[in-house]
Amino acid sequence: MAIRQRNWIHNGKPGSAWVVDYRDQHGKRHIKTFKLKKDALAFDAQTHVEVSGRIHVADADTITVAAAGKHWISACEDDGLERSTIAQYQQHLRLHIEPFIGTKRLTEISVPAVRAFLDTLKAKGRSPAMIRAVRVSLGSLLSDAQERGLVVRNAVKDIGRRKASKQVAARHVEQVQVGVDIPTRDEVKAILAHATGKPRIFIMTAVLTGMRASELRGLRWTDLDLDKGEVTIRQRADAYQEIGSPKSAKGRRTIPLPGDLVTALKAWKDDCPKGDLDLVFPTGTGGIEYHANIVKRWFHPPQIAAGVSTKTDKVDKRGGPILAPKYPGLHALRHFYASWCINRPEDGGLGLPPKVVQDRMGHSSIQVTLDVYSHLFPKGDDGSQMDRAASALLG
Repeated sequence: MAIRQRNWIHNGKPGSAWVVDYRDQHGKRHIKTFKLKKDALAFDAQTHVEVSGRIHVADADTITVAAAGKHWISACEDDGLERSTIAQYQQHLRLHIEPFIGTKRLTEISVPAVRAFLDTLKAKGRSPAMIRAVRVSLGSLLSDAQERGLVVRNAVKDIGRRKASKQVAARHVEQVQVGVDIPTRDEVKAILAHATGKPRIFIMTAVLTGMRASELRGLRWTDLDLDKGEVTIRQRADAYQEIGSPKSAKGRRTIPLPGDLVTALKAWKDDCPKGDLDLVFPTGTGGIEYHANIVKRWFHPPQIAAGVSTKTDKVDKRGGPILAPKYPGLHALRHFYASWCINRPEDGGLGLPPKVVQDRMGHSSIQVTLDVYSHLFPKGDDGSQMDRAASALLG
C-alpha cells in the first residue's frame, strides 16, 4: 500500500488530495482519494487489517443501500417471515432509508454516517419509536450484506452499547400504567355492562384470558374445552386474514377459563354463525372478522356508552363534543388480564408469580413480562406485613 499527495492547478487555483493506492486480497488494484491526510492514514491502516484477514470489500465491489435492501427483503421472504413483518420492513426501506441513504454505497455507511442518518430522521419529525425501529431494520440489512460479502462492518452494531443501554433504560421507564394503558376494574365492569351479544362475549373472553387480538380472531371451537374449562392457543389470524401459527413458540399455550366465561361461551355457541373455519368470533357468514371492525364496532361503542371516553376537539351537528374511546386498541384488554393475574388476591387479583404470568400471556421470555409489568408485582415490603414480621422477631 502507498499513500501519496496529489497536487494540481485548476482555473488558476491550486488543489490537493491524498491518495491511497493498494491491492486487495485478490491482487486487484484500487485507488481511493481523501481530502485530508488523517482520513487517508486511517483508511490505510484499516484496509491493511482487512486485506490481511481476506475480508476487505472495495467500493467498486459493493452495492448501494437500496440494492442491498432488495437482497435483504428477498432473504426475509425466503426465511418465511410473516407478511406483516415484511411489509413493515419494506415500509422502513421505502419511506425512511432509501430517501436519505439509498444511493450511498455500503462501504460509506460508517458509524458517523449512521448517526447522521438517525439525526436526519429526527429532524424530519420521525418519532423516537420509529427511529428505533428503522435503526434495527438498517442493522438487519447490513447484517445480510455482511453475509453476502458486500460490506465488512455493520456500522449500526458498531455504534456501541451506550445507545443500546439508553434505549433499554427508556424501555423500562415506559411501563404500562393503570388508568392510562390498563383499564381499571370499574372501567372493565362498565364496558361489559354496556356491551351485548357477540361483542360482550368477545370482550369478556379477552379480559379473562389475555389472548392477543389475532389469537381471538383465529380461535376455533375445537380449541376450547368447555368441560375442563380451558382454551389452548394453536393458531391466529394475521393482518392479511390468513390463518397461521401463534406469534412464537411460547404463543402455543393453555389458559384456564373462569366458570362465568365458560357459561357465556356455551350460550354463545348456539347463536354463533357457522362456517368451515369453525371460528368462535367469525363474521356473519362464518369468515375471519377484520381487526378494524372488532375495534370500531365491538370495542369502542360500549366504552363511549359507559363513559370510558375522552373529549375530542370536534363537535357534532348540535354543537356537543364528540367523544372518543379512552382505550383505542384491544391490547388494553390484554394488559388488564396481565394486571389481574399479578394483583394480590386481597386486591381482587390472582397473585400469580412472574413465570406463570409469562406462560399465561405467551411472552417469548420472562424478560418481556418483567419489562412491561414488573412494577405491578408486589414488592414484598407491605407495611402491615413488615410490622407483623418485626413483632414476631422482637417479641
